[in-house]
This record gives sequence, C-alpha cells and structure tokens, in this order.
Amino acid sequence: MEKKPKFYITTPLYYPSGKWHLGHSYTTVCCDAIARYKRLTGYDVFYLTGTDEHGQKIEERATAAGKTPKQFVDELVDNIKKLWALLDIKYDKFIRTTDDYHVKSVQKIFTQLYEQGDIYKATYKGKYCTPCESFWTPSQLVDGKCPDCGRDVIDAEEESYFFRLSKYKEPLKKLLTQTDFLEPKSRVNEMVNNFLNDLNDLAVSRTSVKWGIPVPFDPKHSIYVWVDALTNYINALGYNNGEENMDYWPADVHMVGKEIVRFHTIIWPAILMALGLEVPKKVYGHGWMLFGGDKMSKSKGNVADPFILAERYGIDALRYYLLREIPFGSDGTYTDEAFLTRINADLVHDLGNLVKRTVSMANQYFGGTVKRPKDIGGEYADMANELFAKVDKAMNKYSCSEALEAIFAFVSASNKFIDANAPWTLNKNGETEKLSAVIYELLEGIRLIAGYLLPFIPSGSERIFKDLGLKAPESLNGIKFGDTKAFKVGEGEVLYKRLDIKKELEELNKVEQEDKEEKKEEKEEKPAEVKKEISIDEFFNTQLKVAEVIACEKVEKADKLLKLTLKVGEETRTVVSGIAKSYTPEEMVGKQVVLVANLKPAKLRGIVSEGMVLCAVDGDKVVLVSPERVVAPGSEVC
Repeated sequence: MEKKPKFYITTPLYYPSGKWHLGHSYTTVCCDAIARYKRLTGYDVFYLTGTDEHGQKIEERATAAGKTPKQFVDELVDNIKKLWALLDIKYDKFIRTTDDYHVKSVQKIFTQLYEQGDIYKATYKGKYCTPCESFWTPSQLVDGKCPDCGRDVIDAEEESYFFRLSKYKEPLKKLLTQTDFLEPKSRVNEMVNNFLNDLNDLAVSRTSVKWGIPVPFDPKHSIYVWVDALTNYINALGYNNGEENMDYWPADVHMVGKEIVRFHTIIWPAILMALGLEVPKKVYGHGWMLFGGDKMSKSKGNVADPFILAERYGIDALRYYLLREIPFGSDGTYTDEAFLTRINADLVHDLGNLVKRTVSMANQYFGGTVKRPKDIGGEYADMANELFAKVDKAMNKYSCSEALEAIFAFVSASNKFIDANAPWTLNKNGETEKLSAVIYELLEGIRLIAGYLLPFIPSGSERIFKDLGLKAPESLNGIKFGDTKAFKVGEGEVLYKRLDIKKELEELNKVEQEDKEEKKEEKEEKPAEVKKEISIDEFFNTQLKVAEVIACEKVEKADKLLKLTLKVGEETRTVVSGIAKSYTPEEMVGKQVVLVANLKPAKLRGIVSEGMVLCAVDGDKVVLVSPERVVAPGSEVC
C-alpha cells in the first residue's frame, strides 16, 4: 500500500484570559477546512490546536476571580473545546501548556539551550507591555507605545535569563528574504525592517511571575512564553518524549494572526536553529476579523459570540461566512447584516434552491430515479470537470475564500443551466430523453458541488448527498462528471431557511443588549479588588456589625445571588449576596453574619443592596464569616 504524504497544520495557541469570540473561531475553522481538504486529497494529516495557559495576565485575572490560575484556565479550556465541537472542528490533538509532558519537555529544552550557551543570565532594563507580556527597547516603540497593541508600556528592571536571539540574525534574514517561509509577502518587509534590523537578545524568564514553568536549575525564575508556548508545536508530536510523531515535522504551515507573526518568524525559527531542528515550511500570517472597523478584542468588548450565532443559525452558516467573507491574508469586517445576507444569498437562494429544485424535478418527472444518458458532454460538463483544478489551486495556497468563490460560481452556473434548459417546458413538450439528460447533468453537478464543499460545510454537504441518495466520498481525487450510473434521490429537504433580516437584526441586537446588561450587573455584584495598602485610620472608617438573617430568597434569573433580609440592631436591611452556590435560602435563615454597614447602597438585579456580608473564599467554596458565639444583632465588630 502506498504511503500517504504527511501534512502538519497548526493554529496558534489561544490565550484563555476571557470569553472566546468569533476571532478565535476564524483561524480554527480555516485550519479545519484545510486539514479536511488535505485528508480528502490523500494526505496523512495532523491538525494541532490548543491553549497557552501561563503568564501574568492569567495570574491577575484568576486572583481577581477568586480562583487559582489552574481553576481559572480549566473552565475556559472546557468552553473552547465545547465551541470547537459545536463548530465541528476535527483536530487531531489539543495541547495545553499545563500538560505534564509539555512542561517536562520545556524544561529539558531550556536546560539544553542554557548548557550549550544559547541562554545566559543577566538583568533586563527597559520597556514592558503588560497586555502583550513583551519586552521592548525604546527604539522598537511606536510613538512611545507597544508596537504590537499600541498600548502604554512601563519601565521594567528584572533579573532574567536571555536567549541569544541576535546570534541568529543572518540565518533569519536569509530565511525571510530568500525563501517562501513567510506569507503573504507583504509581511516580510515589516519583519525585516521593524524587528530583524534591530535584533536584540530575548528575555526568556521572569522572577515576578509565578504562574509558569519553573527553570529547573533556578526555580525562582519562571520560563517565559517564548520557550514555553512556541515549543508546543514539537512537544505535541512527542519531542523529548519518545518522538512518536516527529515524522510530521517540520510543520507544513503555522497559521497565525498577523499580530504574532514576529514570534513565529523570528523567535521560533531561531529556537529551532539552536536546537538543531528544521524550521517550519511556512508561516501564514492572516488578517484580523474586524468588528466595527477595529480588531475583535475581549478587552475592547467588540466581539461577536460564536455560541449564539452557531446555535441560532447553524454551523454551516457560521463556517461558510468565516471562510467565504474574509479574503485570507487580509482583514475582514464582521457585521450581523453581512452575515445574515450571506446566508440568504448564497446558502438559501443559490445552493439550497438549486438542490431543492433539481431533486423535486427528479421526483416529479422520473419518480426519483434518473439514469446516466449515453452521451455526456457540453459546456456545463466541461465547467464541472474544471472545478477541481480551481479548488485545488486555491487550497494549495490556503485560500478558502477563493476556493468557495469558484464553487459558488459553479452553483450560479447550475442555476442558470436550469433556466436555460427550462425542464418544465421539455416535460410539457414530451421531450423525455432530453429532459432526463438535463436532470442527470444537474444532479451530477450537485454531486461535485457537495463533494468540494465537504471541507467547508461538512454538515450541509452530507445532507446534500443524502438527498442525492449517495454516500459522501472518502476522496476527492479522480472525481469526474458522469461517474454516477443512476440517481435514486430523496424527498428533497429544505437545506436552509430564508431569514427575515430585519427581524433577525432586532433579535441579535436584543441578545447583545441583554449580554451587556448581564456583564454590567456582574461587575456591580463583584466587590472591587483592593490592592493598595491602607492606614489604620482608613481601616477604622469601615463599620462592621453583626447581623441576623431573618429571611432569605433567591434572586430571579441570577444563579449566584441571594436576597437577605437582615436584622441589625433595631433596623432591618436588605442585602444581595453572591453566595447562592454555597448556601440555600433555608439554611441562611437564623445565621449571624458580619455586615459592612456603611457601604454605599447599590442596585443589583433591580434590588437596592444596603451593605455587604463578609465571606472567605477557599477555591470554589464561599464560606460566611460569623461570630464565634451568638451576640446581639447590631453588635460592632472591632
């Protein structure tokens, strides 16, 4: 049996610091379509995705959420895996930088680089961007700000281990300027002029960040993101662990957003050169998914929720929009209206209508059975047979949008073929033989369309094959127009329903507003984290009193909140508290709690909360702070 050629494709590691959005889905769906296409054209594919889980931002956000970093990332990783399942992403491996095998390999790599002199200890002094977790020299800043994200930087001085990145300047320059390593080509000059010409050694450890992989021979240092996250691409294949899949290396393509091209085309190949490993065959830096003219960003709040869109409109619609609307390599803009318009125009009117009309005519005129005519040929057949070459050319340069453009140009040609041949007129005139040939050719055209759509909208393609009475092919190689001896079609289901765009826009706007209100309320519910030190006088300004819970009930549509009625001396107060997952209303009645009595009232879920009860947080557990013995309600805590 002939051995299949190998193909290794990767997404970047996603950083689980907040809610997953459509920008994350874009890269992953693109890679999934490419991986599926390669499998269907005879390749042994390894498709890798995963999460980069260490660093200062995660440490800070976990603390703010009252969780350990691992608890914090575990929840987000569970959510991204659910999203990938929802979008029908068929990855071969999901790597986490907290995985034991990855941690061990990273430590071995760091030690090797240190022992061979590619890593050394020194003191870093310069500029630091906290959101990007990047160090910069003053000359690399743009208008005094981070060149990657455009935000403010701070002065930093810290003992670090450094990677001798400058040592690899010349081979990196050759790699970037004399090969096709980086695409699109427009990114090459940016890398050379902005980064390579001013190449400095790279800080690869931190002492101020504890949430990371310890340097094995100097554990007060945590290994920084470059040696940690970037090495996932070889560690996932078993590097330093038996090398079980290292025959997939070098990667055929790292698919990354343009904001991290520098890491993958300068830092990563330099590390590989130091390890004596081949560099990837290609890094493709695609554009951004824009929302309202700006990059989708959790911190900016300008994101579209893929869970809502996929569940409301189906995975075909979302996958198709992401793959068709955004020219690969360029920025693309998401709007709800453009998304809904694509569904109606392409999936409902063009593709769905073509399939429904053709299958219905096959049932109406021939009882669902249509045989191949003696002679196959003509302009329509030629267009069908030329389609594979167009799709293959586009997919070999990773342009899903161009491939889909070619497929849907043939969908449009198929609809015109119906109108030009007017099967209803042929039937009326009794031209049965010609009518049979027209319907057969249309069914064959649809068969090819469904086959070429398998990598992009697999669910819809499978439904089309079911309508045709056929099984989806396991390979796209060698498919030719006229291969089917006979069709026994199904009933012709409606593939996609037409949307009332005005109504849907109103519904999506309503969902968006509800989401914003919920986030606002959650923010109000959560007490502000106090980081600065306070004086004893400031502390005594806080009035703490013992209160007795005389009534308690759940807050409607709020899983975390209880409404407490408290007796505080001679007065009664209402307090809303986020303890519903740890205490039931029944067990709260009669308890004594400690109340922050002079806290400014706040409205939560429409209820005025007159204070805050004190709790201790132990992992996922919330425990009320209570006096050791029963005391009179209203007693001061001092």
